[in-house]
Amino acid sequence: MITPVSFERVLAGPPLHGDAEPHQDHLARLGPLPRADRGGDVVVALEASGLLGRGGAGFPVGRKWRSMADRRDGKAVLVANGAEGEPPSTKDRALMTCRPHLVIDGAALAAESVGADEIIFYIGSEHETSVASMKRAMDERRRDVRRPMRIVTAPVGYVAGEATAAVNFINRNEARPMTTPPRMSERGVDKRPTLVQNVESLAQAALIARFGPDWYRAAGRHGVKGTALVTVSGAVRREGVREIEIGTTLGEVLTQAGGIRGQIGAVVLGGYFGTWADLDQAWDLPLDPEIMKSRGLAFGCGIIAAMPAEACGIDATAEIMAFLAREGAGQCGPCTYGLHAVADATKRVAKGIAQDTDLDNLDRWVAQIPGRGACRHPDGAMQLMASALKTFAREFDYHAHTGRCSVTPRWTPGA
Repeated sequence: MITPVSFERVLAGPPLHGDAEPHQDHLARLGPLPRADRGGDVVVALEASGLLGRGGAGFPVGRKWRSMADRRDGKAVLVANGAEGEPPSTKDRALMTCRPHLVIDGAALAAESVGADEIIFYIGSEHETSVASMKRAMDERRRDVRRPMRIVTAPVGYVAGEATAAVNFINRNEARPMTTPPRMSERGVDKRPTLVQNVESLAQAALIARFGPDWYRAAGRHGVKGTALVTVSGAVRREGVREIEIGTTLGEVLTQAGGIRGQIGAVVLGGYFGTWADLDQAWDLPLDPEIMKSRGLAFGCGIIAAMPAEACGIDATAEIMAFLAREGAGQCGPCTYGLHAVADATKRVAKGIAQDTDLDNLDRWVAQIPGRGACRHPDGAMQLMASALKTFAREFDYHAHTGRCSVTPRWTPGA
C-alpha cells in the first residue's frame, strides 16, 4: 500500500541494505526492456512524461535526448554520471549498488535513442561498493546491451561530477569544468557528440520506457510530476535514501524518517549548491522544484539535511563555505579569490572575531560574484551563502557585534 510519502518505483524491489538485485530477478520483476530507435518512441515518452534531470540542474530529460537525437553529426557517446561528489548525498551510490540493472537499462535506452555507440559509467572512485556492483552487472549484460560499456572512476572532488568536468577527465585526466563553446552535444568525449545524464535520471527513463508517461505522471501533487530520490540526514531518527512523490511536504518526509531527534533549527535543501531554510517556515513546503524555485529555494539533487537546534548555523555555513572554496576549480578570480574571501569572512563571524566590514562585504559579494565565474561553482556557493544570510540574519548580526554565539556545538551536513 502506498503511504503519503513513500511512492516507490525506482526503489521498488529488494531492500536497499541488501545485495544488488540480480539481472534475472530484475527481469522477473519489471519485464524485458523495450527496444529504442533514434529519436523514436522512448524519446516521445520522455518528452510527454516531463521527467526532469536528477543531477541538480533539473533540465527536461526528453528535450535533452531529442536535441542529441536530431543532430546531424556522427556517432555519439553516452556518459552515465554517478560521480556524486556532494557530501550529504548518497542516492546515486545507493541506486548503483542495489539497482545496477535499472541504471544499465536507462543507459542502453539512451544510447539507442540518441545514436551513441559507447557507454561510459562515470563513478566516484570513493564509491567502491557501487563500482564493484556496476562491474558485476555489466558482466551480466554484455550480450544484451550490444554496445561497449566501460567504467571510468572519477577523482574525489566536488567539481569532478560537473558534466563538463566529467568529459574533461575522460579526455585529459583533468576533472575541471570547461567553458563553452563547443557544447558537449557537439564535441565531448573524443571530440564526439556526448550526452551526460545522471544515473537516477537514467533509471527513471528505463521505467517510463516500460510503463509509459501516464504511469509516471500518476505521481506528483502539483506542477512537476513523478517521483524522486532524496537523501535525508542530520537530526532525524532514520537517515538514508527515500523515494518520494514529488510535492510531498518537507514535514511529511521528516516524519517518515522517524521524526525529529530533539529539535531542528534549520534545514539545507538541495545540497551545498542549495539553500538554507528555517524549519518553521518550511515544514509545509511541497518538495516540488517549481514551487521551491518560486520561493527562492532549491530542490537540487534531493538533499534534506536537518540541523539540530543546538547547532550554530553560522558555524555550519562557515564550514561549507571553506569546503567550497577548497573545492573550486581555480580557473577564475571568483573561485581563486572570491570564494576564499567569503569563506574567511564567514569564519571570522563564526569565531566572533568579525572585522567591521565583514557583514557588508558578504552582502556585497553574494550579489557581485554570481555570473562572473568560468563555471557555475561560484554561483552555487553564493546561492547557499545568500540563503544563510537570510535564514540566520539575527545570528550573523549577534556574532558580528557581540563576538559570541548563542549556541556552541559544530555541525556540517555530510561531514
